[in-house]
Amino acid sequence: MPSAVNSARELYIDLLVRNLVDGIYGEPWEGPWRPGNKFERGPHPQGLLGPTVAHTMVGVDRLDNLRRLTQLTLDENTPGDFIETGVWRGGCCILMRGILAVNEIRDRKVYVADSFAGVPPPRPDVYPADRDLRLDLNTELAVSLEVVQENFRRYGLLDDQVAFVEGSFNKTLPALDAGPFALVRLDGDLYESTYIALQCLYPKLSPGGFLIIDDYGVVNACRQAVQDYRAEHNIDAPINWIDRTGVWWRRPPAPQNLRTGAGKWLRSRPPFNFWRRPKHL
Repeated sequence: MPSAVNSARELYIDLLVRNLVDGIYGEPWEGPWRPGNKFERGPHPQGLLGPTVAHTMVGVDRLDNLRRLTQLTLDENTPGDFIETGVWRGGCCILMRGILAVNEIRDRKVYVADSFAGVPPPRPDVYPADRDLRLDLNTELAVSLEVVQENFRRYGLLDDQVAFVEGSFNKTLPALDAGPFALVRLDGDLYESTYIALQCLYPKLSPGGFLIIDDYGVVNACRQAVQDYRAEHNIDAPINWIDRTGVWWRRPPAPQNLRTGAGKWLRSRPPFNFWRRPKHL
């Protein structure tokens, strides 16, 4: 039987997720993953990317994945902060900050990295895989820094444990003085955005930490960037599917029998696998 503390924590996070997807007052929007995974108020405008009201477009399945992995890093004391690259209205980062708050964690931060001006135009001369990916034309993807900050404030979660990283990833991420990270979540869509984020952040991911890729299953350029980076760096950690698009893997823990400076031995834990690739894929 769960303790009262755990019940209160789970109830708060449940409520937080329901609010982030606009699931409190809205009717379920039957997105492409499963009925009720996403929510929307009223008819969905033709051609609009994402819901009109909700603070995230990733849906309940990927929020639940983020929730589980974030909590696991705290339960296992995996060192580091949390970061998402490509935040839209901030929903995933708000969830991570809420999980820190309900666990009374005051010595970790959530980094919120975005251009806050929409998806940048592709540079096919440098990254050919992005040639036909014109998400920069979708103006609803441009959410200002002020709007995202206001969304944090509405949940009572805007404080000094939230750090905003504004600008193009090719400029901000190489210069980011932060890390290590317990969890890194990438939602940049483009090959360029994905590859640069991996290049700059994966080396800072703690052993035993988690890497989440939002668009792996549906955006070819994103998937190619992940595959290229993994091949170049000999990463063979199993890729776990969340739904038809989101995936994650765990950076292998430190090897067994690795002696620390204090003369203690570190033990590795076997990787967790909460999710299996859906049978319909």
